[in-house]
Amino acid sequence: MDDVDRILLTELQQDATQAYAALGKAVGLSAGAAHERVRKLREQGVIRRTTVDVDPAAVGRGVMAFVLVEANSWMGDSPTKAALEALPEVVEAHIIAGPASLLVKVRTPTTEELQASLRRLYAIEGVTGTQTIVVLESFFERSVDAKGDGSPERPSPPVPSR
Repeated sequence: MDDVDRILLTELQQDATQAYAALGKAVGLSAGAAHERVRKLREQGVIRRTTVDVDPAAVGRGVMAFVLVEANSWMGDSPTKAALEALPEVVEAHIIAGPASLLVKVRTPTTEELQASLRRLYAIEGVTGTQTIVVLESFFERSVDAKGDGSPERPSPPVPSR
C-alpha cells in the first residue's frame, strides 16, 4: 500500500459515494485508474465493506453501553459467537485481555431494554458476570487513520510523474 492508496482510503472514509473521477482527481489519477486501485484494495481485504453511518438515536438506539463480560471458559468459540450475533442490540464484540473475557458494545432504545439485554448476555453459557458502563455522551468517533501517522490533516496528493 502506497501514499495513493492511503489518500484513496481517507477520501472513501469521508464519503464512500464519491465518483471515481473525484477520487482520481484527489490523487492525480484517471477515474479508471482510481477504480482499479479501489478494486484491488477490496480484493486484498483492506476495504472490508462499504456502509452507511446511521445516527443510532434517529433509529431508536440512543442508549449505548460497553459491557465487560466475565466467563468461566474461553468465549471465542462458535456457540458464544453465534449467541452474541443473535442479539441485534449487540453491535460489537471483542475478545480481550484484562479483567474480563469479552468487551461488548450494546445499543438499545431505553435503559429498560439495556437491562433486558444484560439478562440475555448473562444467559449465554459460560458467562459468570457482567460490568456495564453506560455512555452519557460521545465526544467523537473516528475511522481508522489510513495514513498511519495519526495526523488529522488530509495528505497532499502525489505529483504525477510525466
